[in-house]
Amino acid sequence: MSSDIKPYHLWALPQSEAHLCPVRAMAEWIDASRVISGYVFRKIASGDRVAEANAPMTSEQFLEMFRNNLLDINIDPTPYGTHSFRRGGCQYLHIDRRWPLRRICEWGGWSQEFSNLTIVKYLISLNDDPMEAREDFFNPNRPPVLKCWQCGRSCACG
Repeated sequence: MSSDIKPYHLWALPQSEAHLCPVRAMAEWIDASRVISGYVFRKIASGDRVAEANAPMTSEQFLEMFRNNLLDINIDPTPYGTHSFRRGGCQYLHIDRRWPLRRICEWGGWSQEFSNLTIVKYLISLNDDPMEAREDFFNPNRPPVLKCWQCGRSCACG
């Protein structure tokens, strides 16, 4: 069995999801950074400039910048780390995109043997904010919590 990382095939998301679109984000980053070869995500030099040298950004530097961004918007950065992106992606795919657990495991490179429940650690977080009150779980008159990502209604087509 090979331990190579499988490539991710990226597709542009519709305009309604432009804020989540990896293709748009990558194009904007390349335009802003002016990186045309070498590491795409390079070290950031003083003055928030992309370093001239072809050296990758370290996870420590990314974490520092991420936490500073959280402080900029008045969010306590203490409970967040680099795994917040994997956790957030996992939760988004499960809750909003309604992906089945096996597909999420394939996408994230997690084991599909559910005996160790690795996937649960990503689906449930201490930072979770309940989306609806417990007394409304089975309330037939409650408004829909989730909208279908395909049609925008509460339905089973997503």
